[in-house]
Amino acid sequence: MPSAIITGGSQGIGKSSALLFARKGYDLILTARSPEILSATAAEVSKIGTKVLAIPCDVSQEAEVNILISKALESFGSIDVLINNAGVCMTGPIEHTSLSDWHRVIDVNLWGYIHTIHALLPHFLQRQKGTIVNVGSIGGKLPLPEMTVYCTSKYAITGLTETLRLELKPKGIHVSAVHPSATDSNFMERAQFRGSSAQEAEKRRNSMSNFLKSPAASKPEDVADAIWNAVKHQKDEIVVGSGSFMSAAYKFFPGLMQFAMQTSKQ
Repeated sequence: MPSAIITGGSQGIGKSSALLFARKGYDLILTARSPEILSATAAEVSKIGTKVLAIPCDVSQEAEVNILISKALESFGSIDVLINNAGVCMTGPIEHTSLSDWHRVIDVNLWGYIHTIHALLPHFLQRQKGTIVNVGSIGGKLPLPEMTVYCTSKYAITGLTETLRLELKPKGIHVSAVHPSATDSNFMERAQFRGSSAQEAEKRRNSMSNFLKSPAASKPEDVADAIWNAVKHQKDEIVVGSGSFMSAAYKFFPGLMQFAMQTSKQ
């Protein structure tokens, strides 16, 4: 049976992807930082009938990722798909963003992806096949107001994905990006909000919470479908839901979109 590793696999997009890939016949290695939630998700996925291995891991830590990949290969023998999905979000004016904030977001959103790719790539190269799906964000396709740290990490994922694809395609390895807008799941549990005061930060939290309840937010199941489509049909890039309109608009009318976003924050 084919097999896949899913980071951030315990909740939201990761959990929906795990359930979908299990139904499609994949054995799975799921990883996340919370052992309890991860085990509960693995138990739910295993009821579908495929083999599931739950390995707690902080992808920002290279040593933990190396253990994850080693255990995955030892248990399954080979891996066909890597789905990089673990991530955190941060919103707030740049002047209220600390270096600690920068490190936390970059360490998870960028280094977390680099660590898994670096650890698994020798296996893919040896087999001369494999698929890497990097879950990015609409924030990696256009700038979002007061989300400089987050967008920096997601623009980096866009560059990482596109350059890796160029390099690895001749070697039989496909690299894809799936870009959702903010996703209505457990997004708020991991999101960080900054401001000049606690009240201002809470206002941003409430604004994001309201957006997640709107039709413009992506659904975990829709993102999971896009990830499956990227793997099955070897798609280079898929932008999910309302993000596709915003991405297209920014591509053709960048000045107008930047003006609109600046105006909306005034």
